[in-house]
Amino acid sequence: MKKVVFIYNPISGGHRLIPVVPLIERHVNRKEFDFTIETTTHAGHAKELAARYAQLGYDAVFAVGGDGTVNEVGCGLLGSETALGIIPCGSGNGLARHLGISMDPFKAIKWLDNSHIDRMDCGMICDHPFFCTCGVGFDAAISMSFSKAGSRGIITYLESIVREISTYKNETYRLFIDGKEQEFSAFIVTCANAGQWGNNAYIAPKASLQDGLLDIAIIPSFTAIDIPLMALQLFNKQLDKNKNVMTFQCHDLKIVREKPGVAHFDGDPTMMESEIDIRIVPDALNVIVPNKHRTI
Repeated sequence: MKKVVFIYNPISGGHRLIPVVPLIERHVNRKEFDFTIETTTHAGHAKELAARYAQLGYDAVFAVGGDGTVNEVGCGLLGSETALGIIPCGSGNGLARHLGISMDPFKAIKWLDNSHIDRMDCGMICDHPFFCTCGVGFDAAISMSFSKAGSRGIITYLESIVREISTYKNETYRLFIDGKEQEFSAFIVTCANAGQWGNNAYIAPKASLQDGLLDIAIIPSFTAIDIPLMALQLFNKQLDKNKNVMTFQCHDLKIVREKPGVAHFDGDPTMMESEIDIRIVPDALNVIVPNKHRTI
């Protein structure tokens, strides 16, 4: 019997999380899993709990929440053999979607009997782990605006985009891509370990969690006429084919900008200095994946 713990963030995704704990208690296969449920009470608590259960030798720790909860749990598990599991209940659920995990918490719980453990890469931005994406530019500004909003969800996120896009100005970035310098005036610079920001918005559709590489997507200037096609391609996994998007793969990236400002990792905004170091750590973490989704 496998020993697992579900770490539940009661504020992820708003009221969507209310029925999740009863679903876990009722539908987890008790013949296969000896499980515990923990509830977080403060920022960083999920990381503390995950590290504690990893030290106790648990087989898996499940993040029950959004990308921020997944990031905290994953951080707590790095360096251990304990696997990361996800019951997605957040706003974007980028890593869960990339892994093929159902967005229906009931189905996500039921497929645990039909899953396997795989190994995935981890990114580092200024020595802070990220598992999905990180970056600077407009998406980081949106993350900051979204974090200050009074509610969560896709509607709030779209409202943040509309509010910010009319006043946002490109920044100039010097990028050292595996040590080779290039300069860009860019709207967005995203580093992707997984393929999407969340909500099936694929900023780096060819990204793999197992190739030991970062996928870099740079969006420089574009016009209002370009937006409908870019939006369509973003959700159709075709954005890398757009003429306004440049893509690279690398092991490490240094971003040098004109002044300190906001950046994001796994959707959470943070203030960072003008120089930002980003790198990939191959085979960093065990992760639980549905058997139907063999390539991550």
